[in-house]
Amino acid sequence: MYAPAPLRRGLNRSGLLLLGPAFVAAVAYVDPGNFATNIAAGATYGYLLCWVVVGANLLAVLVQYLAAKASIATGRSLPQLCRDHFRRPTVLGLWGQAEVVALATDLAEVVGGAIALNLLFGIPLLAGGVITGVVSFALLLYQSRRGQRPFETAIIGLLAVVLAGFVVSTIEAAPKATSVVGGLVPRLDGTESLVLAAGMLGATVMPHAIWLHGALITDRHAKTLRTPGGRERVLKATRIDVMVAMALAGAVNLAMVVVAAAALTGSGTESLSDAHAAIGDRLGQAPALLFALALLASGFASSSVGTYAGSVILDGFLRRQVPVVARRLITLLPALAVLAIGIDPTRALVVSQVVLSFGIPCALWPLVKLTASRRVMGDQVNRTVTTIAACLVATAVSTLNVVLIVLTVSG
Repeated sequence: MYAPAPLRRGLNRSGLLLLGPAFVAAVAYVDPGNFATNIAAGATYGYLLCWVVVGANLLAVLVQYLAAKASIATGRSLPQLCRDHFRRPTVLGLWGQAEVVALATDLAEVVGGAIALNLLFGIPLLAGGVITGVVSFALLLYQSRRGQRPFETAIIGLLAVVLAGFVVSTIEAAPKATSVVGGLVPRLDGTESLVLAAGMLGATVMPHAIWLHGALITDRHAKTLRTPGGRERVLKATRIDVMVAMALAGAVNLAMVVVAAAALTGSGTESLSDAHAAIGDRLGQAPALLFALALLASGFASSSVGTYAGSVILDGFLRRQVPVVARRLITLLPALAVLAIGIDPTRALVVSQVVLSFGIPCALWPLVKLTASRRVMGDQVNRTVTTIAACLVATAVSTLNVVLIVLTVSG
């Protein structure tokens, strides 16, 4: 970013300077909701649901790449493309559910940050929620004043804290490789495991990250996309960007489940606070401290990214812009209400992720339809095999949600 001119030219030719947007989107894949669902899955079912993390992450690679490619080909974000090509009632419906998703997202991120501050400093949850909101707002102001790249650097730095925390915790937990491999075989154990699986899917393939990714691309690469060969260069770099960012996010998510399975099974862990205490007892205070710091970094980073996504959603679908202060306050209030009422914060996190899983098809099906259209995408239209794969992903997610509703209602 601040390298000498010759080095910058070399990096630019290599395409490395084009990397970054997918890492911002990837923060959504390691938010506090992931902590809650993954820790609950590992502590309750051991390694049983490792396959959900791996499968969801593979889906995320395809989904985020398609979301980025749509904007590279058209210069428009996914909400803008929906507004351009769908009927008004459809656009309004998509906008309404996307706003619900944004609220659920922000609830998870603010609550997660509040829990982390409570674990680290004993700050009351409500005050911690306010602090998380203020810090995320500061990050957004930093982005608006300094530009996209400094913002990406700040977010990637927070992501590195999360990664480091779970690398150390995984080493300390010393999980059995055979058990991890056994957990990659798809299977479930009752309705509650299905609820957790849906929550893990909603926490991994985040709907607001699908809506946001294209805007990150167009904001970051506006000049490059207008140059001869610019689209091809950005598309090539985006493939690498998405694969590396999603691989790191997937590794963190799998580490969460593995650490919980190795260190917390049978501990009676029912909340992130319990998990923090159990990690301290079983692995030592250093891993427990890193766990709390990782949760805090995740809450700060993902909350700012979630608010950014909300602004993209509103502007894209309705051509309406709300000042960032107002947007931050609107999305912050439900989370603060949950904390003030005294609802179990970890349970609220898990439920919020299940809500997010229902928003995934609403983002996936429009994405599949638009990227499969030559009229929209031109030469960048999906290949037939890509469209088929995307349809299978959207169908699988939609089916999971229907089954979840039926099983939950039937008890």
